[in-house]
Amino acid sequence: MPAYPPLGDDARCDVAIVGAGVTGACLADEFARAGWDVLVLDRRPAGSGSTAGSTGLLQYELDTSLVELAGRIGESPAARCYHLCAEAVGRIGELAARLPWPCGFRRRASLCGARTRREEEQLRAEGELRRRHGFEVEFWGRGRLEAAGTLPFRAALLTRPAAEIDTHAFTHALLAAAAGRGARIHGETAVRDYRAHGPGVRLRTAGGLEVSARRLVVAAGYEMQPVVRPRLSWLVSTYTVASEPVGDFPGWPGRCLVWEAARPYYYLRTTGDGRAIIGGADTPYRGAAHRDRELPARRRRLCARFRRMFPGIPFTPAFAWAGTFATTRDGLPYIGAHPALPHAWFALGYGGNGIPFAVVAAGIIRRLCEGRRAADADLFRFGR
Repeated sequence: MPAYPPLGDDARCDVAIVGAGVTGACLADEFARAGWDVLVLDRRPAGSGSTAGSTGLLQYELDTSLVELAGRIGESPAARCYHLCAEAVGRIGELAARLPWPCGFRRRASLCGARTRREEEQLRAEGELRRRHGFEVEFWGRGRLEAAGTLPFRAALLTRPAAEIDTHAFTHALLAAAAGRGARIHGETAVRDYRAHGPGVRLRTAGGLEVSARRLVVAAGYEMQPVVRPRLSWLVSTYTVASEPVGDFPGWPGRCLVWEAARPYYYLRTTGDGRAIIGGADTPYRGAAHRDRELPARRRRLCARFRRMFPGIPFTPAFAWAGTFATTRDGLPYIGAHPALPHAWFALGYGGNGIPFAVVAAGIIRRLCEGRRAADADLFRFGR
């Protein structure tokens, strides 16, 4: 993957994007294709924060069910959030098809399983509500599950659209496409502060350089917690294991994405080079050192869970890693302007659906920065 050098001198641009993960890359591509002069800054090498740890499951479902979200914000707004994510999965496929190198995008079905009677009843209600709003949903009882594979669920919902992707490659391909349109991308460049300046902003880096921009967009994820108040989210540590290539996947129906109705839940997918990935075993975040000390025990738990779910698939762990993500009370991201931070827009894709919401945020924020109305912006506003 390309390595982007630190910023070497003061700079001017139309839009400065802070964060070169998948959200920042989607924003850079969106603005560059619209003809904006784009500057991207990240304190790390591009794509090496949370993006590097992403397992790349692309689903329209949120961690908050449609039934629960409808109870929080109303049925029509909740359904709109789900439809935006469904559209984003398709949009990601379109983006992947035109990018300069492959990024592992493959369409899959998504299967959410219930282990208890209560979860089964919840999935039935969820499926009925989704059908009412035009989603493709199949309810699978135990008999259908047993005929299709070895998953130990009482019932499940099979849904489309869904897909899988190599998030790290996707991010770098988007950045490369933006750079091909003139975007300037710099890693190892920390932004220390910014201030409004006339109709725009001025940023100062840790190295003492200054960036003047008409617009500022912040896509720094959960690292914005100390800056954006009141507290909008809380942090969770999650763990993942990827297997050695296995070649065949007996008992795994259609190599679909697999996850659970329980909270927290386990999540699984396969890869283009014949591996299986399982993630989950989440814990409250207590610091990076504590998170990483837990990795060996969580790795063992994940391997044991996989073998119970797919006893016919040999699972030899090849890689294991820990990551941190932020989640919100309603499972939705924060997109838009913050009242206490003038002249800046934010794309904070909290929750378990960050990649589709990165695409949603890019479209909304570009329209807002152009002074146009963004019809869906109120769904994700601060102070909602």
